[in-house]
Amino acid sequence: MVEDEGSTPATGQAPADYSFAGLHHVQLAIPPGAEEACREFWGGVLGMTELPKPPALAARGGCWFRGGGLEVHLGVEQDFHPARKAHPGILVRSLRDLADRLERHGHEVTWDGDFPGYHRFHAFDKIGNRLEFLEPRDG
Repeated sequence: MVEDEGSTPATGQAPADYSFAGLHHVQLAIPPGAEEACREFWGGVLGMTELPKPPALAARGGCWFRGGGLEVHLGVEQDFHPARKAHPGILVRSLRDLADRLERHGHEVTWDGDFPGYHRFHAFDKIGNRLEFLEPRDG
């Protein structure tokens, strides 16, 4: 049985005391000292805007980006291992144009037609984190 968004498995009814309003951000781990590589990819290649981090959080390293209603936080993890399976699924308009841009900047794009209702591909950021980009199919 598939539950409705916000429903509880026991009753199938939405809880009365809260509701989900959206996703504020996605956080990906990066190794110490990788901020410039992140700026090149998230800012330069993808064209997102870097956000200033609050001072208490800036002291921890990392960087934040926003574009098209999506916010990505890149946080330093001392024992970093890139996410090879886990990934954000990012909705895109003009998916083919993004794929072309990534390839022009040396990032391999792997198309996958197995997700019903969407065109999609996977790529990796400059430090090896897996990313999924999707666009709804017409009709």
